[in-house]
Amino acid sequence: MGILDSLENNPAFRSALSQLGAAVLPVVMSEVMGTGGQGGLSAVVAKLQQSGLGDQVKSWIGNGQNLPITADQVSQVLGNDTVRQIAARYHIPIDQVAEVLAHQLPLAVDKASPDGKLPHTA
Repeated sequence: MGILDSLENNPAFRSALSQLGAAVLPVVMSEVMGTGGQGGLSAVVAKLQQSGLGDQVKSWIGNGQNLPITADQVSQVLGNDTVRQIAARYHIPIDQVAEVLAHQLPLAVDKASPDGKLPHTA
């Protein structure tokens, strides 16, 4: 059983996903990866790499299996204040926001780089 399998079987994680729902999760991810205060996909990737998570990022951009990151790593990279603000805005517990982002960031970067390269931003 991999780390993602155990996370997906975690009732708190499933609860967080259901609370975020189909409408809120894209908005949260857009804030983190898009036009939000994090500076977009390239900026988030750069922050992750500068924080010592380069191997994880390479796995997401590459064609192999995506290496996981933890909720704590997400909070450190994005900043506890950012995670707290997102949690408050959507009335979701802070730890659940970080868990969901830790699960979704690898998927988002992977989907944004189907050819093994990040899209160029203007």
